Amino acid sequence: MNEFGLVPVLETERLLLRGHQTSDFPESASMWADPKVVAHISGVPSSYEQSWSRLLRYTGHWHHLGFGYWAVISKEDGSFLGEVGFADYHRDTEPSLKGKPEAGWALNVRSQGKGVATEAVAAMLVWADANLKQTHTSSMFDPSHVASINVAKKVGYKKKVLGRYGDQETLFMERERQTPGS
Repeated sequence: MNEFGLVPVLETERLLLRGHQTSDFPESASMWADPKVVAHISGVPSSYEQSWSRLLRYTGHWHHLGFGYWAVISKEDGSFLGEVGFADYHRDTEPSLKGKPEAGWALNVRSQGKGVATEAVAAMLVWADANLKQTHTSSMFDPSHVASINVAKKVGYKKKVLGRYGDQETLFMERERQTPGS
């Protein structure tokens, strides 16, 4: 246990990944309201209310499932850069993601294109490899979201299938847990 509750704190050269605090909410809400951030995620900016529910959902994941999302913080200046983590949204997808924590990430626009996502996602996967009981994690993308697909490939995700989420064509990727030396 630490000052951020159930959420382990992860550090990289430039980043601190920690549990969300209520003081992160304004920056998180601003990020999720930005049409550029959500263009390849939902396509629809989130309301303040929806962003608040998302923040609470992150906390619930850690409490009930032992995994969830981290706030990504700059070690240089303490600023909020985005969010990365794992979830089980019980999505109605084809193929099913049941039993595979779903990796996801979102960064504010000023943090994109600087290697922040790759650095943060790599750190959370090191944690996952050591702590998750599941042998695989999954991720899903709008097939046109080249930047996030490239991040996924860099950290070991492989294309599984082109499937569906709702009425949208969706790229499903999967990563097998890594063991030391692999």
